[in-house]
Amino acid sequence: MELLNSLEKTINLSLIDDAWKEHLRSMDDLKQSVQTAYLEQKDPLVIYKVEAFNLFRQMDSEVNKDIVSFLTHSGIPVEQNQQPLREGKEQKTDMSRMQVNKEEIDARGDDYAANENDYFDPSEGGAGVKQEPVKVGIKIGRNDPCPCGSGKKYKQCHGREVV
Repeated sequence: MELLNSLEKTINLSLIDDAWKEHLRSMDDLKQSVQTAYLEQKDPLVIYKVEAFNLFRQMDSEVNKDIVSFLTHSGIPVEQNQQPLREGKEQKTDMSRMQVNKEEIDARGDDYAANENDYFDPSEGGAGVKQEPVKVGIKIGRNDPCPCGSGKKYKQCHGREVV
């Protein structure tokens, strides 16, 4: 039972971690796409909040589905000639025998919930290539001096091209 609980905990954390990383990447994409909402006379913050909440709910339901799918398809092999537990003595689990980790499961293709070969996501750019998080540079304020050195405010110089 201890082995099963340990396996469930490890798998849950691994699936949640992978899903959270993908969620953060999609939030970066959302941030980039919402910046053009002001051209449509809409409040970008409201759109960002609504879309971010929808992305989170979608990620949450997918994680739950993946966890349930994995746990229903996984099994722990049990030896047939196992001696029954003696009453009054607690048997400890030999953790050195537990050798399976996520990389080995992925390599064997036994991980039905997170096997990348099971589906194709057309929104991904390459074949199995994960996107890196967007690195945001130093943001120039509208009233800061323009970095070109003209001495004008950014909004009066190069900032006009942005708006």
